[in-house]
Amino acid sequence: MSGSEHSAFHQLQQYLNQQVIGQEGLTLRLLIALLADGHLLVEGAPGLAKTTAIKTLASGLEANFHRIQFTPDLLPADLTGTDIYRPQDGSFRFQQGPIFHNLVLADEINRAPAKVQSALLEAMGERQVTIGRTSYPLPELFLVMATQNPIEQEGTYPLPEAQLDRFLMYVRVDYPDVESEKKIAKLVRQQAQTEFSKLPIDLTPIPEKTVLAARQAVLNLHLSPALEEYIVHLVMATREPAKYSEDLGRWVRFGASPRATIGLERCARAHAWLQGRDYVSPEDIQAMAHNVLSHRVLLSFEAEADGITPDRFVSEVLARVAVP
Repeated sequence: MSGSEHSAFHQLQQYLNQQVIGQEGLTLRLLIALLADGHLLVEGAPGLAKTTAIKTLASGLEANFHRIQFTPDLLPADLTGTDIYRPQDGSFRFQQGPIFHNLVLADEINRAPAKVQSALLEAMGERQVTIGRTSYPLPELFLVMATQNPIEQEGTYPLPEAQLDRFLMYVRVDYPDVESEKKIAKLVRQQAQTEFSKLPIDLTPIPEKTVLAARQAVLNLHLSPALEEYIVHLVMATREPAKYSEDLGRWVRFGASPRATIGLERCARAHAWLQGRDYVSPEDIQAMAHNVLSHRVLLSFEAEADGITPDRFVSEVLARVAVP
């Protein structure tokens, strides 16, 4: 493990937690998504610092950031860009859209129609945009954080399960506690005063090459064969839950895809790396299981009628699959 890379990310994590108070779970998962080269779907009520979190992350990296407000009248070309006709020479020139940034916030993704959602998810999956017969590669450092608002669902377009599977993790954010709320009020008051404009800690933005080197370090962490099997058994339990419990078998219509196995391994590695270890433990896998699996499981109507949630199902799977 490279000490300089780990030190840079440790400092970045401190900075994020000082600027985004009371959302340590979200900031940790943003860093894990960055290290695991994946994308995040975040759900939470308005005002819970979702936008602030990814903007703050961008300020800690040598990377550009763009926020896209998804609305019902948005078109795919508004996201990807389009060919512009040049009357001077009768040619077409491609004008890049906002998707060609390193960090992209897709705000309220469920308010855009299916064609726009598909354009974004294609870019996430293929890391390129195709206009006509030409494909344009996206930046190597590329992270999308899409948000959903759990209230005001009228006029929204819910993401189909197959599209949800493209997101590495699903994160639900909740209101901060009393002490965090006090700290938020104090921080905002300080930031409004010019004498408190200096950053809480000295932070040097992390270059792209350091992020890519950290990703390689994450992939080099030791993962024992027993834990590899444990990850596979957890995912298989979402597909064949009746082997573990009759109730679990009644709760699920479809289990997690192979993307879940890949994602759970990479997230567990990133979690261990951020903890300063050079090996993956069962606790790393369990810490990431809900975020990686819950949005990939399609519950039965019977389970929904009984008030069973995907998180409850994943908890039951974790309780029943033997830990090596």
